[in-house]
Amino acid sequence: VQLQASGGGLVQAGGSLRLSCAASGRTFSSYVMGWFRQAPGKEREFVAGIKWSGDTTYGDSVKGRFTISRDNAKRMVYLQMNNLKPEDTAVYYCAADRNPGVRISRGEADFDSWGQGTLVTVSS
Repeated sequence: VQLQASGGGLVQAGGSLRLSCAASGRTFSSYVMGWFRQAPGKEREFVAGIKWSGDTTYGDSVKGRFTISRDNAKRMVYLQMNNLKPEDTAVYYCAADRNPGVRISRGEADFDSWGQGTLVTVSS
């Protein structure tokens, strides 16, 4: 499956951005989709994940501020980011887990397809 992320940019603290991820693949609706991010000098971290059913899970640092959603008919995944903070600055990646388990994995090793990343910069 090919993934194409977009929507990054520069925003002031407290602002909002919406990231989009376009996916190919006939069985997209069966994938668990996730967003990860990597800040300069830091390891990649889990941001949010969503099952085909719409069940979601979030990283602790974004809970209550970010919302992941998907449109299976359009093969799209979105990440609505509100109340952005400078520490949210990172390259954001969308990823697909094509063989998901019962629960949404937070481990990047379980996601076998990755997009190219989109940069989000939050100024203070």
